[in-house]
Amino acid sequence: MLSQSRALHEQAMSEEGQQQQPAEEQPQARQPQAQPTPLPQEGRLDAQPRAAVPAAVKQEQSSNKRQKGSQKDAAPSSSGSGAGAGAGAGAAPQVVLKKDKARLFAYGNPMVYGGAVDCVIGRPPPDIGDAVVVTDSSRRPLGWGVYNPNSMFRVRLLQLQPEMESDAGAAACRLDVPALVRRRVGQAVALRRALGLPSADTNVYRLVNSEGDMLSGLVADVLGEVVVVQAVAGWVQRYRTDIEAAIREATGLSRVVWRPMWKILKEEGLEPPPEEANAAVGTEEEAATSRAGEEETVEVREAGLRLAASPQGQKTGFYADQRDSRAFLGDLVRRQVAARSGGPGPSVLDLCCYSGGFALAAAAAGASRVVGVDSSESAVSLAAQNARLNGLDGAATFLRADVSEAMKAELAAGRQYDIVVLDPPKLAPDRASLARARIKYIRLNTLAMRLVAPGGLLMSCSCSGAMTQSGEFTSMLTQAAREVGRQPTLLRVAGAAPCHPLQPAYPEGEYLTNVTMRLL
Repeated sequence: MLSQSRALHEQAMSEEGQQQQPAEEQPQARQPQAQPTPLPQEGRLDAQPRAAVPAAVKQEQSSNKRQKGSQKDAAPSSSGSGAGAGAGAGAAPQVVLKKDKARLFAYGNPMVYGGAVDCVIGRPPPDIGDAVVVTDSSRRPLGWGVYNPNSMFRVRLLQLQPEMESDAGAAACRLDVPALVRRRVGQAVALRRALGLPSADTNVYRLVNSEGDMLSGLVADVLGEVVVVQAVAGWVQRYRTDIEAAIREATGLSRVVWRPMWKILKEEGLEPPPEEANAAVGTEEEAATSRAGEEETVEVREAGLRLAASPQGQKTGFYADQRDSRAFLGDLVRRQVAARSGGPGPSVLDLCCYSGGFALAAAAAGASRVVGVDSSESAVSLAAQNARLNGLDGAATFLRADVSEAMKAELAAGRQYDIVVLDPPKLAPDRASLARARIKYIRLNTLAMRLVAPGGLLMSCSCSGAMTQSGEFTSMLTQAAREVGRQPTLLRVAGAAPCHPLQPAYPEGEYLTNVTMRLL
């Protein structure tokens, strides 16, 4: 967990006044800026040729145009080797922060919200994905990133000043988005190698984890011989060709499946082509399951299990974030089997099972009875296919049903399980929905707890960042246990697997909570 970092982050947020929620907040219009004074003699960040902006990019609102038209060019600073803040002819546009807003970004937070921006200097005004220099109110450079006039995330910082000043290789990438992408993807690959990924028994993992790998808005998972990319920022869609090339070069894998998250990209100022318009409506899971071609699968390995994954399925086609928790469950089952001295292994119920990861980990470890439930027909089909791949089709049963109704049916039949896993989809997309989501979580978990045999285990999960960051998930489980008269004992609290790194200065990147407790 990032409790200490979060405390520091929240202190800075309070002092600086930069809002992180809600997503629908729009920056207020500014009054025209007076012509800025020349920049201090700190060198320049020379502008690179702009990549072509996709035709799908929305035109800016007329108010933004009037605002930009009022901005003046700054006089260029003297040339130098350091990253400077020049914004005149031949220099990059400059985003100047309001007074006392720089501290958060000096700590390493990569997200510059519109409310923190005082003015944008440079003509023509920057568009989606253009490289810009970010400075404090005195125009001292903090770093550089990619701009988006339509997004609440006005700048996504890609490099901070200390990195460029201390590393010649990093300095060579300044204001060069393709070069920086190559560097960051190479660093991401090196980190996974250090984590032992891929290995002989595991070749499915997170390759690039957005802010955690200092490429905000870019997510990439390796599924065996395929890399699946999720584009969740306008700049990522703009630099698609460069990103794909960097991934191929760094991994040696030739096939890259590109997954634009259009529901999010619309908020970034992009519109989907007609053939992908359905992906811009509804939840990510709904868009995935409605997309033609989900039946295509690739075979991957996790902890020795052979698994079919769908590059067009939910998320990127595989939930690599739960890898360590699946291993933990398998180890629990093996220990219980050993403790029973030849008796039957524990029974396991896997709710919202998707492709059967938890269920199959339990079955492979010797569970006596394993049942997986999911509301998606394609998910249940994939789980059954995975059971057959591992010779476990007789050890695990998968049912398509509404999870709540399935739990009620099991209770009506008087059945309980030694271990129950509950891993529902995102119920709290933002902080505003937390109260409603808490009610849903309690309803699901009270049903699940009633299905746990006395002394048995519940593994309950939340992939909602708002819930995880609130720190309320464990207290919610405690309340649910109290409502059904059970005494919980906390055994383990975990997040995503290490291939999902986090930036300490950006706790918003922490989204997954996995809690295991005993219930008396």
